[in-house]
Amino acid sequence: MLKSEFLVIDELYIPVKRRSEIEPEKVASLAEEILEDGQKAPIQVRRDKKRKFVVVNGAHRIEAVKLLGETKIEAFVVGEGKF
Repeated sequence: MLKSEFLVIDELYIPVKRRSEIEPEKVASLAEEILEDGQKAPIQVRRDKKRKFVVVNGAHRIEAVKLLGETKIEAFVVGEGKF
């Protein structure tokens, strides 16, 4: 079973394709939800040799918590490799 942890947002890399799919309206809506109810689902990241973590799922949630001024986000580290 995966255990969530809090990661520093600045250490997360969102791939270019995922960044281009980010919708500002969805980010604003998620930010409101997170402000009212907290983050309901952790994002998913994987470790990478070149970067600390690559975002697998959750780019909109990252942008939403950044909009709220947060510096960390709850995440699952999936597909752990030994680097």
